[in-house]
Order: sequence, then C-alpha cells, then structure tokens
Amino acid sequence: MAEEKKTLIKKLETAKDVSRFMADYYLELDQAAKAGNPKIAWCSSVGPAEILRAMGFLVYFPETHSAMLGATRMATDLIPEANALGYSPDICSYLTADIGAFLRGITPLTKVYKIDSVPKPDVLVFNTNQCRDVQDWFSWYGEKFNVPVIGVYTHRGVGEITDAHITSVAEQMESLIEPLGKISRKTFNMQELKKVVKLSRDCSEIWKKILNAAEAVPAPLTFFDGTTLMGPAVVGRGTQKALDVYKNVLAELDERIKNSAGAVNDERYRIYWDGMPVWGRLSVHAKLFAGLNTNVLASTYCNSWIFSALDPEDPFNSMAKAYTELFVVRSDKAKEEYIKNMLDFFKVDGIIYHDSKTCPNNTNCRYGMPRRLEKLTGVPSLVINGDLNDLRLVSDEQTQTNVEAFIEQLEERSH
Repeated sequence: MAEEKKTLIKKLETAKDVSRFMADYYLELDQAAKAGNPKIAWCSSVGPAEILRAMGFLVYFPETHSAMLGATRMATDLIPEANALGYSPDICSYLTADIGAFLRGITPLTKVYKIDSVPKPDVLVFNTNQCRDVQDWFSWYGEKFNVPVIGVYTHRGVGEITDAHITSVAEQMESLIEPLGKISRKTFNMQELKKVVKLSRDCSEIWKKILNAAEAVPAPLTFFDGTTLMGPAVVGRGTQKALDVYKNVLAELDERIKNSAGAVNDERYRIYWDGMPVWGRLSVHAKLFAGLNTNVLASTYCNSWIFSALDPEDPFNSMAKAYTELFVVRSDKAKEEYIKNMLDFFKVDGIIYHDSKTCPNNTNCRYGMPRRLEKLTGVPSLVINGDLNDLRLVSDEQTQTNVEAFIEQLEERSH
C-alpha cells in the first residue's frame, strides 16, 4: 500500500455544520417521541417525505440509522439476531442490522447523541422504489409498535417514463392523505404541500451543485465526503435548515475550486463509484485511494437524492415522476446511458463497481453491465466484492490488492 504520507485528504470545515444538523435532527425526534407531539412518521429514504411534512409529522428515516450501524461497525454483530427470526443472511443487511439492534436494545444514537432508542412511530410509510425489503422491514416494526403501515408500490425496470407510470404512482400518493389525516388529526393543505415540495426541490438543486463541484480538476470533494455530507439531503429535504447548511458547504467547495485545492493530494486518477458504500470501511477506502493519488469523486448512490422533476405547482405528479426517475428502478439501458453521461461529465478514468452481497438492487455488475459500458466508453472497471453493512463479506486484503492493481493498470494506459 502507498506510504501514509500520501494519504492526506483535505477535510471540509463545513462538514461540522452537517454534523450539527444531524445532531439537531435526531434530538428533535427524541424530544417529540418523549412528549408524544408532534406525531412521528417513519419513512423509507426515497419515500413521500414531502406529504408527511406537509401534514405535520416529524420524519424519521430508518435507513440512516442502519448506515450508522454500519459506519460504527456495530452491524455485523447484530445481523444474526434478525437471522434467528428467519430473516435470511442474504437479504438487506440494513434491515437485518436494524432489527437486530432493536432486539438487542442498542443504538449508535446513544454514544453519539445520548439518545436511548429510535423514536416510536405513529405510522410507517414506505416506497418500494428501492426494493421490497423496505416493505418487510416496516411491516415488522408496524407489528411491534402496533401502528399502521402504508406505502407506495413503484414500477421497476423502467425505461422511458410514461404518463401511465406517473399517474399510477401519483394516485397512490394521493391515497395516503386520508389515513395520514386520521393519524395526524390535521387537514391536508395543498399550499403547505407546495411549500414543502419547493423546499425539497431547492435542496435537491443545491445538493446537485455540491456533487457536481467534483467536475473541477482537481476535484474539491470525494465520494466518501459525499456519503457523510448527504445526511441533510436525505433526512432534511423539505426543510429550510437543510438549505441553510448546504449553502455553507457549497461556498467552501467554490472556494476550493477557485484556489485549485483538491480534496486528494496530487490527484492523478479520477474514479466513479457505482453501488452502495461499504459503511464500515469509509475511512479505510478513502485513505487507500488517496494514497494512490486517486480521487473516487462521483457515484450513482449520492445522486439518488437529486430530484430535478419536483415541481411545487404540480406536487403529486412531480413527486411521482421524481421518485420513478430514481436510478435504482430504471432499466439497464437507462442506467448505462446515465453512467455514460456521468463518466463524460466528471472526466473519469475508471469505474469501481461494488458488488454488495445483500443489496442486489443497488448492484449493477451482475448482468454484464461493466463489459457493455467499457465497450461503449473505453473506460475500464473493477468489481470489488463486499457489502454495505455485513463486514463478514468484506476482504480488506483482497480489496487493497485489487485496487492497487487497477490503479497500476490506469497508469500503464496513461503512458
């Protein structure tokens, strides 16, 4: 591996602002859960959060909790708890780690924020645009807490998005209003929904600018930065607070671009990451690539919270379109065109595909896509085996060896 002196990565000062935002977010939820007001809705990370906020709910996203379980390396020991209930080791390790933590009565929120438990929900709302696992995951908690579970069922393998796709999803979203009103005891207000959708759209646009800052050479941020900066885009969309924190982040990135200050020292190679991060290895992977003067600078994953289709003047149809445009639900042809455009935009030298064992929906290297894209673009790729949360499926030695060999390959191609 490259010497430690080469692993310098410039940290963003405004990352502290994001950390404070996340602290305030979890503490507000904890206080509401203890007080019993406002009502709390659990929502899948790319679910209809705008509707929930417009109806007065505070919104909790279990996937962010599972990512914390992974990043704190608690997940691996907790997954067997859910396996013992009959949940397969092959299904989503977000689901199994989170249920395992609940069964064990522990949470990383305790160490970080002195919060004893996840907030008790009044309702759970899912969208299957990511996978069916969120439905099963939420149903388990619905039974545990004896609260309603409702959801939206999204089309999969979508090529061209048609009016029929949009109408079917929009109608499902509208049908959520009645049951949510009974739970929140608030009357639906279209103007409030338009206001929240506008805030979500604005958050989406500034998040897109943050990620697109990596177009600069050298890139002012890394994919690994993105995975930690994305918190407000996930849990805070639809709020002014998310916009405020991101304005500071974007200003710092603009300053870096102005001064040609790259996030990685002496950037030589630029890599695109496809798939989920390995949460328990963010720091290890960041240092590995930086030590090879390589910046993993863009990804399909972080871009999942860019919702350009949102339109406050047409909330339901635009939400339906935005949540159906999501990369993970698209056809392979649409995905390949998307990645091709990203390779061009970010001036990429190579692609890393993460074959995440328990997340097949966010894994795009199992049906020939790497070979097809390399033939189309000439950009070489490497597949690394691992998982988002289960570190028993991760080989650090194999990953390091393969990455170092891949960067050597890029170096040979450049001569």
